[in-house]
Amino acid sequence: MVKEVRVRDEIEVPEGVEVSIEGKTVRVKGPKGEIVRDFSHARKVRIYLEDNKVVVETFFARRKEKAVVYSIGAHIRNMITGVTKGYRYWLKIIYSHFPISVKVQGDKVLIENFLGERAPRVAKIVGNVKVKVQKNDVIVEGVNIEEVGQTAANIEQATKIRGFDRRVFVDGIYIYKKELME
Repeated sequence: MVKEVRVRDEIEVPEGVEVSIEGKTVRVKGPKGEIVRDFSHARKVRIYLEDNKVVVETFFARRKEKAVVYSIGAHIRNMITGVTKGYRYWLKIIYSHFPISVKVQGDKVLIENFLGERAPRVAKIVGNVKVKVQKNDVIVEGVNIEEVGQTAANIEQATKIRGFDRRVFVDGIYIYKKELME
């Protein structure tokens, strides 16, 4: 088993973004909002600020510890991108016979008349995410990529068809575009 003596990942902090680290809790503030993330599960990893850079490092790392360092670095990069630009997922409402109506109600998305069902299907909106419905599109926007992605996945999963051939019964709501907001 080969151990690498020092594994280090540096993340540049752009102008207009404020990063603060308390223990293993990273707080990123930017023009679009704020994200707080706890990395206390990573025991052997150090996270600190150095010369306007966030440094994630560990010593005598095996393969898994090395992977944890780069994963935490990727999470912090996503946090910085989220508070500077934001994330947007586009979902398309597709139906062949029964017109689907989609409504946002509080922290839930109601999908009515799916395959002619009387009871509405419900998808949960996770965290601080905004969901808009425009004609045949559902737009999910937010600063945290995980919350945006999970909300879009919840909407897609709410219209999953079981017991029918997916090639014939294509009704549902599907993710078709992921982008950064500018």
